[in-house]
Amino acid sequence: MTRFSFPRAAFVFILLGAMFALLIARVTWLQTTGREQTLRQADRQQHRREPLPARRGSIYDRNGVEMAGTVQTQAVFVDPKFMLQVAHEDPKGLITFDANIARLSSLLGVNAFDVNEMISMRFNDRFVKIAENVDEATSERVRRLNISGVGTTPSDVRFYPMGSVAAHILGGAGHDGRGLEGVELKFEKLLAGKDGSIRSRKDAQHRPINVAEDDYVPPTHGQHLMLTIDANIQLIVEQELSATCRQYKAARGECVILDPRTGEVLALANWPAYHPQNLVDTLKTPEIRRNNALVAPYEPGSTIKPFIAGPALKWKITRVDEVWAIPGIKYKTPYGRTITDVHGYGPLTTWDGLVKSSNILMSMLGERMGNKKLHTALTSFGFGQTTGIELPGEDPGRVNPLGKWTKYSTESVSQGYELMVTPVQLARGFAAYANGGRLVKPTIIRGTLNPAGQIVSRQELQSLAMMPEVIDPMTSLDVKRILSDVLVRGTGSKARSPIWNVFGKTGTAHVSQGKKGYSDSKYTSSFLCAAPVENPQLVVAFIVHEPDKSLAHYGGTVSAPGAVKMVERILAYQQIPPAPNCSRHRRTCSPSS
Repeated sequence: MTRFSFPRAAFVFILLGAMFALLIARVTWLQTTGREQTLRQADRQQHRREPLPARRGSIYDRNGVEMAGTVQTQAVFVDPKFMLQVAHEDPKGLITFDANIARLSSLLGVNAFDVNEMISMRFNDRFVKIAENVDEATSERVRRLNISGVGTTPSDVRFYPMGSVAAHILGGAGHDGRGLEGVELKFEKLLAGKDGSIRSRKDAQHRPINVAEDDYVPPTHGQHLMLTIDANIQLIVEQELSATCRQYKAARGECVILDPRTGEVLALANWPAYHPQNLVDTLKTPEIRRNNALVAPYEPGSTIKPFIAGPALKWKITRVDEVWAIPGIKYKTPYGRTITDVHGYGPLTTWDGLVKSSNILMSMLGERMGNKKLHTALTSFGFGQTTGIELPGEDPGRVNPLGKWTKYSTESVSQGYELMVTPVQLARGFAAYANGGRLVKPTIIRGTLNPAGQIVSRQELQSLAMMPEVIDPMTSLDVKRILSDVLVRGTGSKARSPIWNVFGKTGTAHVSQGKKGYSDSKYTSSFLCAAPVENPQLVVAFIVHEPDKSLAHYGGTVSAPGAVKMVERILAYQQIPPAPNCSRHRRTCSPSS
């Protein structure tokens, strides 16, 4: 007869009861919490909110030529939060996760470790692009992988049809489509628009089944920008600036062209340039991306002289025909400083002193004006202040407060030292001599268009009469006549045009070496000009930094010829008639009245 031990029987019954209780608990959990979790997981698999990217607006020149646009390709994205949740809920989830990432990476030709790391670092995000500019065939193969949490979406890629032309104006965009420099950065919000979204139910093959009306938020596409730039003029400027800088083995160069009647920027160039498409690749060489025409002030040398002589004539401090007793090639100031001219001129009129760019005459004139009037003259033309042009990072330059001027400042400033200017400031100031005495506001924006191409806004340009007068019309005309003579028998005679009358001012400045003083081998060579004299259509600031001295270094030799050649090409493109006193077959024009 078999006997059972009571304690042993009790243990068996207790064990069976516990197992039964666990079974009941599991069933209950599956019917409540587990069911809810399963439903949530199924909902996540069947429903997903995906972004609907807004299309970035295009950028056009003043004639409607596209300078920056967008093409649509495909991008592959992952949903890190969803993928990691699924991986941790399934005992084999992590193994499946790694296998899926390996398959996906192999198809896209990307590093699986990098994708894993991206998902881990952005574990809480719902949308992360892992590949862009994917062709349609590859995009379809990604969809056929049928990996939960992986999808494709239309992706806009920025492109620049004219290559490197206007790179420092346009700037460029990053891999995420956001502007990084130039107009692309300054007008990011307007160009970018606002993304929409869609939440749809999908079947087992992840194909959309339906979309609830309240689950669709349409994107607001970006607006288009129209610039004041003329793409053809911009190309001419870049060609001539590059040719000059290469010819004289310069460190860099800038050129700004304004319409003196409106302040519209027709071209703005820096050399060397870069391709906006490759902007991200230049992050390690930021100097090539700098818009030096706006952000890199320098000591202008003799190109500052018209902005001192003009006010001096206006205030009756001198006359154009006043004769100055120039002592020769050297002049000792009342403080014992020696000022030197390139040539010994002897007696000079104010007119001839500006034509010959006499440092001695300008120093004497500065001494007569005094520091306060010198300071007023420069600031009235906008030096030491930003111009307000619609590009990022503009530097105001520097005109020292009067309290920081020393007894030596008078002569230094009169020769274009001890102050800092930018090319766009010089062009703006010089425009006053081209338009009868008004200080224009440089602008690079002509208007905006909606995604359908309809004009939304147009830049309101002030009439010249509404712009501040910095020099009276008669004085402006006197200075224009003097500067016309610069190209006839002065420092710019090598650049005289046979077709149009041009007026301008050359500049040659020693480059500062800080506490070491000024270099004897490094110069800034520049030329300011406007044309035609009879009815100026454009103003030019043309600057070449550190040309090879063994080749040439004077502004009249380095910068003026390239600038005038550029002016001739632009006026021909604009179909401006030649001056009546000029001949296409002669290398000279008769001086204009």
